[in-house]
Formats: sequence, structure tokens, C-alpha cells
Amino acid sequence: MSESSASDARKARGAFFTPAPIARFIVDWAVRRAGDSVLDPSCGDAAFLAPAATKLLELSSVRQVAACVRKPATGEGCARKEKEIRGEGPVGEKSAGREAEVSEAVPREIRVDGVDVDPPSAAAARERVVALGAHAHVQVADFFAIPAEARYDAVVGNPPYVRYQGFAGASRTAGREAALRAGVSLTALASSWAPFVVHACQFLVRGGRLGFVLPAELLSVNYAAPVRRFLFDSFSGIELVLFESRVFDEAQADVVLLLAEGYGGSTSHAAVRQVRDERDLAAASPRPRAARHDGMWAPASPEAKWTELLAPATALANLDELRDSSALTPLSEWGAVKLGAVTGNNGYFTLSPSRARELGLDRRDLLRISPAGSSHLRGMSLTSKALAILGEEGRGTLLFRPRTPLSAAARRYIRTGSETGVDLAYKCRVRDPWYIVPLPAVPDLFLTAMNAETPRLVANSARVHHLNSVHGVCLAEELRRLGTELLPLASLNSASRLSAELSGRSYGGGILKLEPGEARRWLVPSPTLVSERLEELRSIKASVARVLRRGELSRATEMVDAALGLASAKPGSAEPGGLFAAAAALSRRRMHRGRKLGR
Repeated sequence: MSESSASDARKARGAFFTPAPIARFIVDWAVRRAGDSVLDPSCGDAAFLAPAATKLLELSSVRQVAACVRKPATGEGCARKEKEIRGEGPVGEKSAGREAEVSEAVPREIRVDGVDVDPPSAAAARERVVALGAHAHVQVADFFAIPAEARYDAVVGNPPYVRYQGFAGASRTAGREAALRAGVSLTALASSWAPFVVHACQFLVRGGRLGFVLPAELLSVNYAAPVRRFLFDSFSGIELVLFESRVFDEAQADVVLLLAEGYGGSTSHAAVRQVRDERDLAAASPRPRAARHDGMWAPASPEAKWTELLAPATALANLDELRDSSALTPLSEWGAVKLGAVTGNNGYFTLSPSRARELGLDRRDLLRISPAGSSHLRGMSLTSKALAILGEEGRGTLLFRPRTPLSAAARRYIRTGSETGVDLAYKCRVRDPWYIVPLPAVPDLFLTAMNAETPRLVANSARVHHLNSVHGVCLAEELRRLGTELLPLASLNSASRLSAELSGRSYGGGILKLEPGEARRWLVPSPTLVSERLEELRSIKASVARVLRRGELSRATEMVDAALGLASAKPGSAEPGGLFAAAAALSRRRMHRGRKLGR
């Protein structure tokens, strides 16, 4: 198999090489005694088993030296053994290598255990551990198929990361059943790592330790809520290590290190440390954040998102104060957040004006629509003029949705769709007729769902429909005029930007995504605050529009903060817990992690 094919196969099963400093860090934390039993349930080529074997060998050697010190009567034999352990030969010269040293000085009962689905990886793991002078018992199996047996002091590793789309069929069923046997119910949206964590814990003895590399989804995604609760209910001590930079160049996912000890206990808090990258692990010290309990972080609820870990406690307190004072309210207080239309095939259903003319389609066959994506929604309003310009540029500003009776041109286009298989797409084949796209109500505002910088609310001045690449906001009748005019402007403030970072979730490439439920909880200025600051906001609206056209979002935020009277959000403030500083730091961190780092 070529190197490229092997890499693709590894990625398909969710396997990514763990940087050696990370593996050593976890092993050094988890393996503490010479007699510790160690398991890596996704061992690969022994990225964790090799340092675990080395650590056990070292601990065993230290124990033998200690035994000799306690029993000096053993004489020359112990002195010779101590020299061998220090790496000195019979005449005081250094031994040729570590492998020779440990094979002579260490008893043969040193063993580590592993599991992997890939036979070549399992074989490589065995060879690597044996070369160190220890033993490796590595099973070739699906870990979910192995019955749990509580016999290990330490379980370490980097669980396979396969998103729910690929984590399907028998493997998904086995994973969910394994988690359920431990009392954890996971949804079908869970990625592979979630049931893996729960099942792995069942192999720990009471008091055992779990050291895993996990996707940072642990902190934020909804499907991980039962796992977060399980961890707090199952361990007496939890520590999380967060990275400012991305440490897995092959994987788009950001990671967090989970260090959980005292299996069989429970806790209400966790220690948190944050480091730049894997090179800084050794020198890192805990950095407690957010709510505190004996110098530790305590979530309001283990099931809730843990993204607050990434923001300074002062900024979180400022945000809470604004919410409690009703200066900020959830977006749902303004109106309803709606998903956009799902066509089943945007390439077929959305057309540019020139393409529609080529097909002979007319107004009876078409509806105006905001084009797919959200790159055109960077100002505060989508006007009819702006939509026309997008159409002239070849964007799909028209939706094929013919009225009956069908025109001749519509019939021809429908026939083309059938001939090319458009009607067989899932969303098409489950509706009748397949070519009529269901449409939600025309929204008052658009809300960008996928964001490089921050979510944008944009007034739908053109009164057009929207696709599911953005959300729609239908404002309450009594708030429609105020919200349409000023909420897109007011939402650019620092507090709302920070709330978006905490409410949303970060995906590959550093993209911030807001699902509809998260969008409803997103904190924006309340109708009361916007009404109180009506004149101040109106006075800066034109200036902010010009600033946004230049791409100066930070400057726009500064102007809006001043208009809303958010003093603690001043960009120039030296206060490290200021809202502006916190929002900007989280945004930079997210985007920085999304880039491949040339290290």
C-alpha cells in the first residue's frame, strides 16, 4: 500500500499520529508505579504503549535500586545491578544503548496491553514495545466488541475520531450499546470518540486513571453532554489541558487533553491549564478559570457547554451582569429563528438571471432568493440593488419553483432534472412533486450560520427567501421596525461577539457555527437597550456601514460599544477581562487553530 493510501485508510478509521510530547505527557501523568497495569484501547503503532513501557521499566529499575539500598548485605550483586541501571558497563563505560540496558536490568514481567483494528499497526506496536525490553499484548479487534473488565490502573491513548456521518452501521450500534451498558445514552449524532471514552472507563479498577487526547468538541457539542456528566460523576479528579495552537496538522479538529483520576468517585470541579502547543506541556502550570471552587473551575452544570473555560472570569462576570440587567437578551426575545430552504441540489434549483434566460424561464417559474453561502452578507442590509448586482455577477439569485399550470420551459427543465437524476436526491424523492422546494416564511433578518469572524445579522430589505446556508429571523410584530433598522448594527458589540464564541462551536478551518438552538440563546442587545440608545445608534449607522465595507470589523465593534455605552468593552482598555479583549482573543484563538502551523 502506498504512503498516500495508508494515510487515507488511517483517516477513514479516525486514526491520527499523536505528537510524541503529548503521548509522553499523558503517560507520565497516568503511569505512577512499577506495578501499574496499562491499556491503550486504540494503540496504533504504540505511540502511547512505547512510552508507557519505558516508564514502567524506569520505575521498576528505581524500585530495584531502592531494594538494594534497603538490603546492603546483598553486596557486589546489587552494586553491579545499580551500575547497569545507571547505564555503566563493568568497567565504568556507558552501555551501547538503552535497549540493551533495559533487557538485562529489568524483569520480564513488565507488560503493556493494547487494542487496534488494524493488523499491521498492532504488529508494529508489539515489535516496538519488545524492542524496548518489555512485553506487549495487543489484540486485533474492534474495541467495542471487547467485554469490559475492570483490571487496569491506567487507560491512555488517542481514541479514533470519526464523525457521525462515517461512524455508522454496526460500529455505531456497538458503540452506543457499550455506552448504554455504562448508563450513558448517546444520540445517533455522536462521533466515535464519545462512546469510546465511556467504554474505556469500564476497564479501570477503582481509583484508576484515564488519560486521553480528545476532540475539543468535548467542551461544546450537544451530543457530548452525557459524556461531560459521566466524567464528573465517575472521577474524583479531572484536569483539562487546552492548546492555543493546533497540534494535529493532519486533522481539522482541535483537541483537548483529558486527565481523569480516582475512578469510582465524583467531583464538581476541574483543574484547567492552557498552553501554546505540545512543546510547552512540561512547563505548563494550572490556570483556573471561570467560577472557582478551591482554586478550581466549576461548571454551572456538567452537561452544559464548557466553552467558558476559554474566557477570563472577569469577562464572564461582565457578560453575566449585562444579561442580568436585561441590557442583553437571547435573540429569541426578538423573534423566531428559522432554518432556510433545503433544495436537495442547489446547482439545479438556484439559477443566475442569465441562466434562467437561456432556459426560457420567466417570473412564473422563479422566485428571488439570497444566494447560497453567506459571503455576500457582510454589511447590515441586503437590498434589491445588491441582489441585482449579485445576479449580474452570475450568482444564483433565482430559485426554480414553477407554478401550475407548468410553462413549456418549466416542463423541459423538469425533464432535464429527471434525466440527470436530480429527482433521486433524498430531499427531492421524499416530496411530491419533487421539483417544488418547501419554503419557510420570508425572514426579516438573515443570520449567518458559518462564520470566520463573528455572526452577522443582516436586514432582508430585498424581502427574498433564504437557503439553509443561513438562518432567518422573523421578528415579533411589535419589534419588527426597530429590529430591522438597528439590531444588525447593535449586534456587532463586544458582548454579543463574546456570547457567540461561547454559544457556538468551532469546526475545522477555524469556522464558528451557530445551530438554530444556539442562535436562539445568543445574547444580543435587548429591545429596551436599543430603544434607549436609539439616537446614538442611528448617528453611527452610516459610518459603521462604511467601516464594514473596508473590512474593519474591530473598528465597527468599537463604535457600536461606545454607542451602546458598554464601557467595559473598550478596545483600548488595559483590563484583561474586558469584553472586547476576551471576544477578540477567543476569535483569534479559534482562527489560529484552524490554520496549518509551519512549525
